Amino acid sequence: MHLRTTAILATAAFGLAIPASGLAEVPTTIGTGKKTCVPTRGASCKGITHHRVNLAGRDLRGVHFHGTRLHHADFRQADLRGARFDGASLRGADFSGAKLKGAYFGAPRTTRKDANASWLPPGCNPNCSGANLAGANFTFTNLLDANLASANLAGANLTYTNLAGANLSRANLAGANLTYASLTSANVSYANLMSTHLAGASLSSANLIGAYLIGATLTGAYLEGADLTGANL
Repeated sequence: MHLRTTAILATAAFGLAIPASGLAEVPTTIGTGKKTCVPTRGASCKGITHHRVNLAGRDLRGVHFHGTRLHHADFRQADLRGARFDGASLRGADFSGAKLKGAYFGAPRTTRKDANASWLPPGCNPNCSGANLAGANFTFTNLLDANLASANLAGANLTYTNLAGANLSRANLAGANLTYASLTSANVSYANLMSTHLAGASLSSANLIGAYLIGATLTGAYLEGADLTGANL
């Protein structure tokens, strides 16, 4: 009843290899105007704008992308562990096979010391709460237990993505592709799943209370134990 996560991640590692020739085309400096940065491990790239940048396969651990506009950026198989995308706009970005342990995609952190703790990213998983990831590509990505509450994932490609145990409460997944994704035990309550592709997806034991599923494709989806109380079908 469950998707074979190991096989999924293995496919991500070997099926989406980035050609060496593609890496040679990566710019040494990204950004426009006065705001530029060199995207290397631990760099500060706050507030930059750069569309269609190729950062595939790069070591971007701990890079600060706060408030950036990186539409259609290529992060395939990049190492983004601990990277921060607070308040970033990432429409159409491709995160296929990227390492996202400890990455943070949510709203900007508060500066109040007494409230900082509530914004700390989880120790093992990305925090994407409220993030704008419309049209982003997370194919084969491991987002186990990720926080995507109220995130905008409209039109996103989440094919074969591991979202087991993830929080997708009130997320916008309209038109997203979740074919063969694992949503086992995920919280998808009150999420917008209008016209979402869920063929072959595992939704066993998922919380779908109040979810909007009008027009969704559920052919071959696993729904054993799922709670569909109040869902719009």
